[in-house]
Amino acid sequence: MPQATLQVKLLAHTPEPLSVIYASFRQCYHQGFVGDMWERLQNGEISKEKQAEFVHHVILSGHESPIEHVSFTFALSGVSRALTHQLVRHRIASYSQQSQRYVDAGNMDYILPPAIKKNPKILARYEAFMEEVGKAYHDIKTMLEEDGRGTLAKEDARMVLPQAAASNIVVTINCRSLINFFEHRCCTRAQWEIRDCANQMLWICRDILPEVFNTAGAKCERLGYCPEGEKFCCGRYPVKE
Repeated sequence: MPQATLQVKLLAHTPEPLSVIYASFRQCYHQGFVGDMWERLQNGEISKEKQAEFVHHVILSGHESPIEHVSFTFALSGVSRALTHQLVRHRIASYSQQSQRYVDAGNMDYILPPAIKKNPKILARYEAFMEEVGKAYHDIKTMLEEDGRGTLAKEDARMVLPQAAASNIVVTINCRSLINFFEHRCCTRAQWEIRDCANQMLWICRDILPEVFNTAGAKCERLGYCPEGEKFCCGRYPVKE
């Protein structure tokens, strides 16, 4: 039962994302049909610099709904069930997760928290438990199969699996929802695992669409102050009076 390692891979994103967002914004203020503008966006007649400047200023004004027309699809591997339980709370998004009902978990990978890894005594207890979980799963599944449960044995045996069980998931999420996701999950108060995942996703988004994501991240980084209040503030930014 090996320790799993986080992997974040971009599978796809909306083609020409900046131009799609620019056209969407322009349609809100433009009397004509932006479909007639598309060729000019593609051939460079309306430069990327002009598109970026327009998009930047409109987003600063608080008008964000047109960025929903662009989405990113990520494949995440080596993430715990604890992480995915947090991840699927974010909307609007689509998720396709590896099923414990159909995928055999007899040789389950697991996530190892840094706080446990650095303490040898705690680490030994943790790893011993993970080994026992794997054995319990295998034994229960085997006994259920012998008892006539057949291929459905996995869906009952999975009940012993912990939140640390590693999983793979594909997520498609639009830019507006991504910004909200980053605001919450890049915060230092977010759980360490989903924060690491969110930061890797943010770096990818910034590389592809800096006009939207250069200012994305924890709320405090955009606001210049911590909105969480004195009790929950990490100290990086002052608390809003």
